[in-house]
This record gives sequence, C-alpha cells and structure tokens, in this order.
Amino acid sequence: MSSKTSIWLAFFLNLSFSVVEFIFGGIFNSSAVLADAVHDLGDALAIGLSACLETISNRQEDKRYTLGYKRFSLLGAMLTALILLTGSFMVLLENIPRLLSPQPVNYQGMLWLGILAILINLLASLIVRKGQTKNEAILTLHFLEDILGWLAVILVAGVLYVTDWYFLDPLLSLLISSFILWKAIPRFWSTLKIFLDAVPEGIETAELEKELAALANVKSVNQLSIWSMDGLEKNAIVHICLEDWSQMVETKDAVRHLLRDRGVHNITIEVDASQSNHAKHKRNVHDLEHLSGHHHHHH
Repeated sequence: MSSKTSIWLAFFLNLSFSVVEFIFGGIFNSSAVLADAVHDLGDALAIGLSACLETISNRQEDKRYTLGYKRFSLLGAMLTALILLTGSFMVLLENIPRLLSPQPVNYQGMLWLGILAILINLLASLIVRKGQTKNEAILTLHFLEDILGWLAVILVAGVLYVTDWYFLDPLLSLLISSFILWKAIPRFWSTLKIFLDAVPEGIETAELEKELAALANVKSVNQLSIWSMDGLEKNAIVHICLEDWSQMVETKDAVRHLLRDRGVHNITIEVDASQSNHAKHKRNVHDLEHLSGHHHHHH
C-alpha cells in the first residue's frame, strides 16, 4: 500500500469511529466513550489536515509566497491542537460534576463497542505497519494509543459488570481528556512559537553571537536573526563588520561554516568594512558598489 492510501485509510477509520462514538456514547450514557470520540476526531483531523497541507507545503516558493509554503504544514498541527484542546476542556468541564453524582451507564454496550474497536484498530495498524515514512510511524502510534484507550474502556465495563461503581466512567473520561491535553498543549505551544518566528529550539542566540564575534577578521556582529519556517529548516540573516576587507570571502565562509554546524542552512550574510580600513578601501568599496547595487549581499 502506498503511504497516501494508508494515511487516508487511517483518516476515514478515525473519522467514522468518532461519529460512531459520539452516537453510542450518547446512547450508552458513557462519558468515557464521548471523551474518546474527541480523541478520535482530533486524530482524524490531524491526519487529514496534515495530508492535505503536506502537499501544499512541498511546493516551491513563488512570487506570492517568496519564503515558500513550508508554514502550511504547521497550520494543520496548529488547528488540530486547538480542536483537541477545546474538545478536551469541554469534556473536563462536563465530567467533573458527573464524578460527584455518577449516573448508570450501559456497560454491556461499552464492552462490545470496545472489543469491536480494538479489532478494527489492530487490523488498521497491521495495514499501516508496512509503511516506513515518518508520517506512518506516527499513525502506528495513533493506533496504539487508541487501542490503549479502548482497553481502559473495556476494563471499566468489566468492573461495572461486577460492581456498580459508576463513577469509574467519568473518571476514565477525565483521564483520557487529561492525557489529550498533556500531549496537545506542548505541541500547540511549540507550533505557536514557530509561527511567531521565535528562535528555533536548541539555539542560544547570545552564545552564537559571541562565537561569531570571536571569528578572525570579524570586528562586530550588527545583526543576527534566526527563524524557522516549519520547525525543521532554520534560516539566518547575519550582518557583520570586517577588520580587513580583502579577507571578505574567507570570513564569509567561516561564518557559513559556523552556522551550518548549528544546523542553520539558509544563510544571508551582509558585510560592512570597518571604519579604520575604510579610507584605504574607500575607492575599492565604491567600485564594488558601483558594479552592482549591492555586490556584497549575496545569498
């Protein structure tokens, strides 16, 4: 199976599951099943949105999006996280009162629904397991999570067969929602930071600036901007002042080398000659500028 097919299969499975769960969760009066419905809806959206937006994000940059389409892949993650957060908060608010005054649930229905769900999930994860792309590895994880969630539902239904501890149902739904929030909040936060052009994680700007300033022939670092379009590829704009203009090429290479070591690959370097050498090189620089509007600003 191609990775596309398995992704869409996972999408339809999760989507139809969440619809079935919303319906039966209502019929069986089980808030745990409803909480799981939110989880599955989130999964379906995550898979569907990332599949759609992935194709857009791989487009080459054009006149309308000169920085490229990389950020579209983040959009899916962002929307999914938001939907999961909203859904889980609603489930939490709904179930705290239910925990205090538990209502009877149809545990037989829960049990059968759980067994059916696990069978379908196992089947789906077997189909997807063959794929090895990063996306499919994540899908397998989704299926695993679903199976664990359903095992918990079956366990609760089993206990309810023997006892009448109906509070276990809202308790489980609170656990499921908390689990979703625990995973979705950090994801949302890191995506948001990339959206706001924060310095990518793992890079200390102050440190990096010191290292750049310490390079031979660098008099000062006037600007250092680092950002990422998609959280994977890092970009930088560096503006440095040189001691000796004749060493420009070597210095630029040194700067590139240093940044590449930090995982920054799209680098724009702007160079100025320092004041002391300015008189000596004035004619030289002037000719350069004359030749091309900005000869020393190359990508």
